[in-house]
Amino acid sequence: QVHLVESGGGLVQAGDSLRLSCTASGRTLGDFGVGWFRQAPGKEREFVTAISWNTGATLQTNSVKGRFTVSRDNAENTVYLQMNSLKPEDTAVYYCAARSGALLSDSRLYHYWGQGTQVTVSA
Repeated sequence: QVHLVESGGGLVQAGDSLRLSCTASGRTLGDFGVGWFRQAPGKEREFVTAISWNTGATLQTNSVKGRFTVSRDNAENTVYLQMNSLKPEDTAVYYCAARSGALLSDSRLYHYWGQGTQVTVSA
């Protein structure tokens, strides 16, 4: 069992930065992939980025390339999402999720989820 807790959300202005954290407990992540998803009001949950715990390989959606960076700290069992040049359209609840195996963008294939953290970007 993997327990995930996100933190770091908040209210910022367009152009600002935020760093979200996702800390895992219950077991080491080993061969897991950890993904970040977001859900805006009235919209479906969408994939943002993911990282392989073992290799550090990443997967990212085009809309955040060049602005968002995912990284991991093995010692802290934590995955980070550094978000720069934030835009109002980035406003959403951000979730981290984990799955054993390959990096995937389909949220239905992730087994463990955090509770989410709100990110609000004002114009």
